[in-house]
Amino acid sequence: MPDLTPDELSRYARHLAIPEFGIEGQRKLRAARVLCIGAGGLGSPITMYLAAAGIGGLGLVDPDVVEITNLQRQILFGQKDLGRKKLDAARDRLADINPHVDLQVYPELFTAANAMKIAADYDVIIDGTDNFPTRYLSNDVAVWLRKPNVYGSILRFDGQVGVFAPHLGAPCYRCMCPQPPPPGMVPSCAEGGVLGVLPGLIGTMQALEAIKLITGIGQPLLGKLMHVDTLSMRFRTLTLRRDPSCPVCGENPTITEPIDYQGFCGITASAPPDVPTMTVHELKELREAGDNHFLLDVREPHEQSISRISGAVLIPLGELGTRTAELPRDRRILVHCKSGGRSARAVSLLRDKGFENVWNISGGIIAWAREIDPTMAEY
Repeated sequence: MPDLTPDELSRYARHLAIPEFGIEGQRKLRAARVLCIGAGGLGSPITMYLAAAGIGGLGLVDPDVVEITNLQRQILFGQKDLGRKKLDAARDRLADINPHVDLQVYPELFTAANAMKIAADYDVIIDGTDNFPTRYLSNDVAVWLRKPNVYGSILRFDGQVGVFAPHLGAPCYRCMCPQPPPPGMVPSCAEGGVLGVLPGLIGTMQALEAIKLITGIGQPLLGKLMHVDTLSMRFRTLTLRRDPSCPVCGENPTITEPIDYQGFCGITASAPPDVPTMTVHELKELREAGDNHFLLDVREPHEQSISRISGAVLIPLGELGTRTAELPRDRRILVHCKSGGRSARAVSLLRDKGFENVWNISGGIIAWAREIDPTMAEY
């Protein structure tokens, strides 16, 4: 393990004063490398606290740029970073926190094509994402590379933290969730919202679990899932067990290399080919021409309170199947949501119920705000 410089001995003095941690714990941190997937709400506290704690190597994967909607919870970034690549801004912030950290950035999506190569050089993998394909991918890669996978998830007021590590006797993520939920059943943070302080709590707990795994102190959440309800401030710890028939970590694994995780989770790159689609510019032309269409908004009420296209009728996607009597059958129905995914599913549902002239608005209200009405609030 590496020796600590005089500057590091001063910097980590409060760690060194802990009898159970001391200089040996600090040297273990200095020698360790952690990969964090995602530089968002969870990735912000994860990386900032690991950098401050003195992790030797830190990898960060994220292809996005900083948007104003990030600033409510993604504390890696500030107003001056709007429009910058997240990893450029993260590099500056983390270097300011601790210049001793070796930071490696990967400004790309974490995919089946690159995941094994990226993760191979790290000791611990931390999942800071909010989508199911990446959760399954990070899990599988961690199992194959025999590395702990520190899991976290957040939505609205609730969060979860756990450590998946079959090589240490714990289950993997697939043991807990053999199959992903149907697309659209579990909203993303963008759709369902998240209280800004919640990722700070969950991400800090993920950083803590990584430190415990690296230094050997305490009892990591191996085989445990901690659920946090912040409205009542209740913590529940559930015990998880390995599934001997798990296709990745079970006795006879059937998945031994990366698969099509988007397809596995029922997600297609674009709307199904049989869903008629029009652009926001075509919608604008129809409205200006006085076309007698019916504009249907399938978002949630709280989303429409932020921004709306005038004249749109709100029927949330989850209620649409029981409210089709409210829709005209003698007019063209144009359907929009936030970005086009839910509206595509709504079009498919309505066509299955006999509606023939139904169209999906590609890009949803976000495309309308960016391309048609820049005064409209984005979220």
